[in-house]
Amino acid sequence: MESAAGGGGGGFRASEHQHSRYNPLRDEWVLVSAHRVKRPWQGQLEKPPPEDVPRWDPKNPLCPGATRANGEVNPNYEGTFVFPNDFPALQPDAPEPDDSGHPLFRAAAARGVCKVMCFHPHSDLTLPLMSLMEIRAVIDAWAELEAELGASYPWVQIFENKGAMMGCSNPHPHCQVWASSFLPNEARLEERTQRQHHSQHGVPMLLEYAEQEAQRKERLVVENEDWLVVVPYWATWPFQTLLLPRRHVLRLRDLCDSERDSLASIMRRLLIKYDNLFQVSFPYSMGWHGECPISSAPLSPSLPLHT
Repeated sequence: MESAAGGGGGGFRASEHQHSRYNPLRDEWVLVSAHRVKRPWQGQLEKPPPEDVPRWDPKNPLCPGATRANGEVNPNYEGTFVFPNDFPALQPDAPEPDDSGHPLFRAAAARGVCKVMCFHPHSDLTLPLMSLMEIRAVIDAWAELEAELGASYPWVQIFENKGAMMGCSNPHPHCQVWASSFLPNEARLEERTQRQHHSQHGVPMLLEYAEQEAQRKERLVVENEDWLVVVPYWATWPFQTLLLPRRHVLRLRDLCDSERDSLASIMRRLLIKYDNLFQVSFPYSMGWHGECPISSAPLSPSLPLHT
C-alpha cells in the first residue's frame, strides 16, 4: 500500500484518489481511478468455459497427422512444430501500392512472412501445464525463429492469443510469428522513447525500471535470479504483467542456457498463477518485444492479460 503524501491523514493515497500515471514506453498518461473498484457490480457474470479439449483430434488442423486447409498433412511431430501460416496477414511478394495523388491517402508497401508454431503435440496441454523441459523447447524454438527471420526482416513479432475470448480460433496450444518489412507502431514508439531515455539518463529505460521495481516490491508478482514479473506502474488492464530480464539483453537468441531455463521456470509460475486466479485456463494476449535494428532496447516480453 502506498502511503499518504506528507504523512497526513488527509493526504493523497494512490489506492483512494484518482490520478494520472505516466507510461514512459508510450509517452502517454493513464488515468487511475482505483476507488471505482468499490462500486457494486450488477452487470454480466461469466461462467467458466467447459474444459473439454481432446488430447488429439484428427479434424483439428494443428494436431499431428492432421490435414490442414491447404491440403498439407502435418508430420507426427513430438515436440514443437513450425509451419507457414495458411492464411497469412503478410506475404513476401506483395506489390507496391499505387500513388493516390493526395497526401491524405497515403499507402506504403507491407511485406513479410507469417508462421505458426505449435507448442506441443497434445491439444489439452497449455504452457502452464507443460513441463519445464517442454517450455524450454518452446523458448529455444522462439529464439531460432527470431534469428532466422530477423536475418531478412527488420521486425519479428512473436505473440500468443490464448482462448476464444482473445480471438484464438483453435484451442491447440500455439503461437504466431510475424516478420515484417516495417516497424509496427508499437515498436516504433518504444524505440523512440527508449532511445530518448538512454540519451538523457545514460541507462536503458527498462533495465532501470526493473531495478526500481525490484527494490520497491510494490508491484512484484514473481521473480528469480534472472527475471522479474511486475504489474506495470502504468498498467491499463485489470490483469496486466510485464516480464523483464535483470541484465541488459536485447534478443531471445542472446539468452544463455541458464537464462532460458529460468525463463521457462518463471513463465510457468506466472501462468499457473493466472490459471489459479479464477480456476480456469486463463485467456490472454502475450507478445515479446526485443531489439529494433536501429536501437538497443532491452528485451521486454509483456503479458497484457485481459478478462
